[in-house]
This record gives sequence, structure tokens and C-alpha cells, in this order.
Amino acid sequence: MEPGALAPTREKGDIFTMKEALWWETEKDGRILCTLCPRYCKLGEGQAGFCFIRKNVGGKLYSLGYGKSTGFALDPIEKKPLNHFLPGTEILSFGTAGCHLGCRFCQNWSISKATLDDAQSGSVSPEEVVALALKHNAPSIAFTYNDPVIWGEFVIDISRLARERGLKSVMVTAGYITREARPEVYRTIDAANVDLKGFTERFYRKLTFAHLDIVLDTLRWLKNETDVWFEITNLMIPGENDDPDETQKMCGWILENLGDSVPLHFTAFHPDFKMMDKPRTPAATLKRAREIALSEGIKFCYVGNVSDEEGQTTTCPSCDRPLIRRSWHDILEYDLIDGHCRCGEKIPGYFPPRGKTAPRHRERRALRVH
Repeated sequence: MEPGALAPTREKGDIFTMKEALWWETEKDGRILCTLCPRYCKLGEGQAGFCFIRKNVGGKLYSLGYGKSTGFALDPIEKKPLNHFLPGTEILSFGTAGCHLGCRFCQNWSISKATLDDAQSGSVSPEEVVALALKHNAPSIAFTYNDPVIWGEFVIDISRLARERGLKSVMVTAGYITREARPEVYRTIDAANVDLKGFTERFYRKLTFAHLDIVLDTLRWLKNETDVWFEITNLMIPGENDDPDETQKMCGWILENLGDSVPLHFTAFHPDFKMMDKPRTPAATLKRAREIALSEGIKFCYVGNVSDEEGQTTTCPSCDRPLIRRSWHDILEYDLIDGHCRCGEKIPGYFPPRGKTAPRHRERRALRVH
């Protein structure tokens, strides 16, 4: 079989496919070393990695997530969240199962902590994914719900085909990926939202079973070595990562390493998975974090998962004119002209022409592939 070819197999009476993975090597003891994510899992015959969906089968590493989906939906792109990338448009969203982080507060744990069987995954080809987006006039596709890094081979094939058909591709990710894998995974990605979960190693080690420095390295790489438009999300958990000093340090790092124009989203936590003992994030906490960011010099800062029109409005940093007024994921007013304010200030991002946005109520719509 040629490397990367689909290998039909049967399990529990159902036909599904595996694809030989990229980013792996064989150790001297015969185990496979997966080099996609910084966990560098070493897998014996029949073993799967921490993510559940990369498995040693017959001495080769296979991606069990290739050609699998836990479901499709049309979302407002603001839900990703992306506020400076095609605002007002819909995006075809889907994910697989499993995850390479161990976040105790995971808001999508029923997917990220599930196997493909548990998540009742269906089979789908890259061609079908792109055709579904075209059918529903969605200008972009989001790899989301669980972290798309672990199904990087599927991401590559879809995003390459999407670009050929004039569609954009979006990664919604924790940014936990090796330097070896980053260039190929992101080669035909147009935008990303990177979840910067906290700004201390203690937080990352204790609550995500990961490391902060690797995520920061990915952010620097996206800024300095790619053309990918990206925005940052920080889910604020009461008593864990909502200290004003930590917020100030994070904003200082962003300014020094990424500049003042990368949009930053502070979003509200709700009790879930293994953190049911924590309260919801108060709206005042998000408001305070946004004030800190703006006072530090970050030009575009938003709040999410709460009702806050001021905190969800894009404002011109030059003349303070409201340019895009939002209510949750809906656009109420759009006053950008070719990506510029009326005062002439260029707003960083990728904006549709005036009149191509959707200033109306938009809800998530589940879709079927076939």
C-alpha cells in the first residue's frame, strides 16, 4: 500500500477507513513515536495515543480520525470566535473525536473525550465536506469542536481542496503542535483562533496537562512566519486564570511579541466536565479584563459568552467610531468601507464588501452530509 493511502477495515460490523499518518518514526525498540503534537507519544502495537485517534497498527501509525465527523453545522463565524475575518458570514463547522489536551474545564468534553465509536462518527470525504460548504453558500470551513491538530492529515486534504474551490479554511485550536508539523498543517489555512488558556505554566500543567511555552511559540510563529490571520481567546475561570496581574502580563506579552492589532477575546466559563465546582464567570470580570487590555495598548479586545454590546463592538482606534456593532453573534450595524473607517483608518483583518454581511438573527443549523 502506498504511504498515505486509505485502508478499509472493519470493526464492530461497520466499515470505516484509516489513513496512514504523517509525522511519525520508528524507535529502536519497535515502538512508534508520534511527532505531531508535543506529547510525543510512544506507541506499541495496537496502542493509541493520548488523543485516542492516532494508533499503531502493524508497525505503522494510522489516523483513525481521517474521514470521520461527529456532525456538521452552519455557524455564525463570530462564534469561532473571529471578529475580523469575514464578519457577518456563515461558516461550515465540524470536528471528529478525541483531543491531545486534558483540560479539566473542557466545554466540548462529550466530543473531545470520546472515541470515534462513542461519538457516533459518520464517514465523509474531503470532497463531500467542500461540496457541503458550497451547497449552503458558506464561504469558509471551520475545523473545530475538538482540536483539529490531531486530525491534521484530514485538515490538509480539505483545506487544499477548499482553496482550489475558492473557500477559506479556519483552525479553532489550542496551538499545541510541534515545529515539525506546523508548516504543513497550516499551509492552506487562512485563519485561526488560538485558545490561550492561561498565562502561567502552573495553570497549563495542572488544568490542561500541557505546557504554556509551546503555545506561545506557535503564536509567535503564526505572526512572524505565516500569512494566517489569527485571533486569540482566553476563557476566564474564576480563581484559576482571572487574576488582573496575570491578565496584564498576558497583554504585555501579546504587545511585545505579536503587536497591538491581534484581536483578543475574553470569554465566560460555565461549569462543565471536571470543574463543576467553579461558578460562572461574572460579566464584571470580563469587563475588567477588557479594560486592562485596552489600557495596556491592545486595540481590539472583545468579551464573549455574555451580553455586552460595548464589549462586542469593533471600534476605530483612531477616531473611536463604532464600526461593527454586535449582539452576541449577530451584526446590528456594519460601517466599514473596504476595510477602512470613514476617517481613513485601515482596520486589520479580512472584511467582506459592505452589503455582503448578514445583519440579522443567525442561529446554528445542524446539517447532514448525505
